Amino acid sequence: MTQQEALDILKTGANVFLTGAAGSGKTYVLREYIRYLQEKGVSVGITASTGIAATHMGGTTIHSWAGIGIADDLTHAEIGDLAEQPRLRKRFSETQVLIIDEISMLHHSRLDLINKVLTTIRGGNRFFDNSEEKPFGGIQLVLCGDFFQLPPVSRPGEPEALFAYHAKSWRDANLQVCYLHEQHRQSDTTYYNILNAIRANNVDEDTYSLLQSRHNKKPAGKTEPTLLHAHNVNVDSENEKELAKISGKTYSYQMETKGRPALVAALQKSCLAPETLKLKVGARVMFVKNLNEIGCFNGTLGVVEHCDNYSITVRTHDGRKVDVEQETWRIEEDGKIKAEIKQYPLRLAWAITVHKSQGMSLDAAIVDLRKSFAPGMGYVALSRVRSLEGLCLLGINNTALSVHPEVLEIDQQFQAHSTNCAAHLKRQSKKEIEKQHEDFLARAAPKEKEKKKKPVEASTVAQTRELALLELSISDIAKARSLADSTILDHLEQIKKLEPSFDLRYLRKTVEADAYEDIAEAFEKIGKSEKGFYPLSPVHKELKGKQEYDKIRIVRLTL
Repeated sequence: MTQQEALDILKTGANVFLTGAAGSGKTYVLREYIRYLQEKGVSVGITASTGIAATHMGGTTIHSWAGIGIADDLTHAEIGDLAEQPRLRKRFSETQVLIIDEISMLHHSRLDLINKVLTTIRGGNRFFDNSEEKPFGGIQLVLCGDFFQLPPVSRPGEPEALFAYHAKSWRDANLQVCYLHEQHRQSDTTYYNILNAIRANNVDEDTYSLLQSRHNKKPAGKTEPTLLHAHNVNVDSENEKELAKISGKTYSYQMETKGRPALVAALQKSCLAPETLKLKVGARVMFVKNLNEIGCFNGTLGVVEHCDNYSITVRTHDGRKVDVEQETWRIEEDGKIKAEIKQYPLRLAWAITVHKSQGMSLDAAIVDLRKSFAPGMGYVALSRVRSLEGLCLLGINNTALSVHPEVLEIDQQFQAHSTNCAAHLKRQSKKEIEKQHEDFLARAAPKEKEKKKKPVEASTVAQTRELALLELSISDIAKARSLADSTILDHLEQIKKLEPSFDLRYLRKTVEADAYEDIAEAFEKIGKSEKGFYPLSPVHKELKGKQEYDKIRIVRLTL
């Protein structure tokens, strides 16, 4: 199927699975469709299963968008709690198209959970009749990805994660398959044929010899190559070596922990932030947490532009300058915190795992596949590179070149379905197709009257600012906004960064006098960082954990 045929099918409003080999133009089609929807005033949710893929699309992770976090299932009561969040309720009611990129890495149970959340909350949607009876609440679902790439990863102790096409909601959605066959990433035919041979599980001696011709060869071009490893232990070793090559002072940031050791250990494993983060100016880093408020996600790459004992500034891959704050990961039960860790959400990134590379396009890469452990790993790593000359291969094993037999079988089904979809499209006249496009827009785009009547809503931070002007307490603002106290604190900190003169001294009365005095003295002792703001972590350490972190944040707002 061509890109234009896929776009024509997407514009009908049908649920679609967009697939094809690496470099076939899947992302291009998505971007064109997103541009079309936005021009027509249709609200579209742009998401991906990974943070890296999400940043490429200018969106967020599906887990964050849907409010499900890492959950595999939620009770109706828990979904009810989600429905009480104004931000999520508004998002679900207004969104008419949901895009999920890199679908191969989304667990089948999580696709079913997303369906469960949307069908429950979107009941009675104003644009779709009986939306609660329709898959995904009547939203047009667009799934994009390639199942020849890496499968979803199971957490320790969990059953084996299955591909998304095993989900009941996949079947219920009646997805039209658009299988792209053009090639747009790889710049030479030879390399394209190599990748196709791996994909078809048909690597012969000639193909293998071509790959081996890049053994320990320097990648062409001036771009600094990214090193891809199969395992985290090799990634960590390489990153430490690269950090040692940079002159200048090394700054260490130790993770703070609280709670039951077993739960703390589980948090440490899941968050990916190192117990001890070592940085220098010039270090290549990757974010390991979704931070929507600053536009960074799990997988966002950058370079450390400034660091000292109290602050870190990163220049992201797209040129933005970001001040990085410590983040908190928690395990809560019945509203009580059972375990908690605090650390800067960064790790070194000269080398990254193959799993983290999925969704990237690289001009140059050094690839080590000697310890590959999963089918599809070699295909993912090698297809990140645009040309054979851009590849340096350190080694490869048989597993790296293997393809999951189940994927080979279902891929044949996808191709046959796509052929039928393309044939059905060709049997229709241009006028008939355009009529379907118009009908979908008539359902999905806001009506003109609704546009005029709809009041312009201030941003969520601006709304918090208005309530702060009334000198409401943080708890009272949180109740009025149906948000958590910590979220309101985040808003107030953003406001102070943008408006240093914004007066929040009235909040002093919300902290006990003795506690306020101790914290203020600690801030005075530590002083401001080189960037001109008071750091949190050193003050918390100075107080030896005697004062709650949120109290320290409140005091900082009032200084």
